[in-house]
Amino acid sequence: MGAAIDGTAIDKVLEDAVTSGAVPHVAAIAADRDGVIYQGSAGPRAVGESDPVTVDTLFRIMSMTKMPCTVVALQQVEQGNLDLDAPVAEYCPEFADVQVMTGLAGDTPVLRPPATQATVRNLVTHTSGLGYWFWSERLVRWESLTGTPNVVAGSSACFTAPMLADPGTAFIYGINIDWLGKVIEAVTGVGLDVAIKEGVTDPLGMDQTTFLMNDQQRPNCTPVHVKGEDGTWVSAGEVLNQAPDWWAGGHGLYGSPSDYIKFERALLRGGELDGVRILRQSTVDAAFANQIGDLDFPAELPTADPGSSHSFTAGPGFKWGYGLLLNTADVPGRRRAWSGSWAGLCNTHFWVDRTTGICASIYSNFLPFVTPEAVTLYNDFEGALYASL
Repeated sequence: MGAAIDGTAIDKVLEDAVTSGAVPHVAAIAADRDGVIYQGSAGPRAVGESDPVTVDTLFRIMSMTKMPCTVVALQQVEQGNLDLDAPVAEYCPEFADVQVMTGLAGDTPVLRPPATQATVRNLVTHTSGLGYWFWSERLVRWESLTGTPNVVAGSSACFTAPMLADPGTAFIYGINIDWLGKVIEAVTGVGLDVAIKEGVTDPLGMDQTTFLMNDQQRPNCTPVHVKGEDGTWVSAGEVLNQAPDWWAGGHGLYGSPSDYIKFERALLRGGELDGVRILRQSTVDAAFANQIGDLDFPAELPTADPGSSHSFTAGPGFKWGYGLLLNTADVPGRRRAWSGSWAGLCNTHFWVDRTTGICASIYSNFLPFVTPEAVTLYNDFEGALYASL
C-alpha cells in the first residue's frame, strides 16, 4: 500500500455529488507508485436498492477499454509481430473496403476511396478518419439512412462505417480501437478477450475485468442510470450486447476501480507492477508523448446525440499519445503537464500523472456522458485529491 492520505475532503465531494443528484452514485480511487492512497464511494450500486457502491463494484468502463487494448497492440510491436506503419488492410483485408464519406446527395451517402491507406499507427492515434456517431452528425445520418447500428449494439455491421476524412489529415475520435482489436486477433491468432487476459489482466491480477461477466460477477455490477421525466435517477439496465459478434477493443470491458488502478499503476511505474512487466519503459514513454504531430485534439466536440453524450469541451492545448489524451500544460491545483488520461461513455474517468507520481480514477454508470454536473464532480475530486497530497 502507498501512504494513505486524509480523504475527508474527497469523501465530502463524493457525498455531496450524490446528495445533490448530480450523479446516481460514485466510487473513486487513487494511488502512487507504492499502492492505493485513497478509496471512497457514495450512493447505492443501483438507485432504489440498499447495496452501496464500492471500489469493488463492476462498472462498464466503455472507452477505458481502449488503453488495455492499445497496450496489447504495443506488446505485439515490442515482440516484432506488428508494424505500426503497415497498412491496416495488411492484417485485416476487409479494411480495404472502407471509404471516405464526403457528404450526401439527397438521401444517398457520397463515398470515395481514401487518398492514402490507413496504417495501424493511424488506428492507435485516431487519425484514420474513422469517427463515432455521438460526435458526428454525418455518421448519425449515415447510420439512419443505411440502417446500420452503432458499435455499442455489438453487430459486425458497424465495421462498414465510413471514414470522415482521409487518413493522417485530422484527429477524429472514433472506432479505431475496435479495428485495432481485429488487427490484434489477426496477429496473435486468438480472440481479443484472450489477448487482453494474457497480456494485461492476468499478469496484473485484474481478475474482475472481463468482456462478459459470469454469474458471480453480475449481481455486483451496477446498471446504467438515466434521469427520469421527474429529474430523478432510474435504472436503464444493461446497454451492452451480452452475445456480441465481436470483442469490442473500444468499449467492451467491465471492471472494478480496484482492478483498473493496478493497470494505472503499471503505467505510472513505466510498464511494471509487482515485478511483472507488461511494457518496456521506452514504450510507456512513447505512450505519454505527442504522437499526432501538428494535429490537435479538438478543443470542442459538439454532440450529435444528446442522449449519449453532451458536447465535450477539452479546451486548447491537448495532444494524443498511444491511447491517452495528453494535457500539454499544468492544470493549476491539479494534474501536471503530460499526464495521460481518458474516459468511458457511461462516465468513468482516469488519469496518470507521472510528474506528481499519482494516478486516479472516478466511476459512475449513467448516461449521457460528460454532463456539466459530472464534469464539476471530476474537477472537484481531482482538486481535493491534489490538495490532500
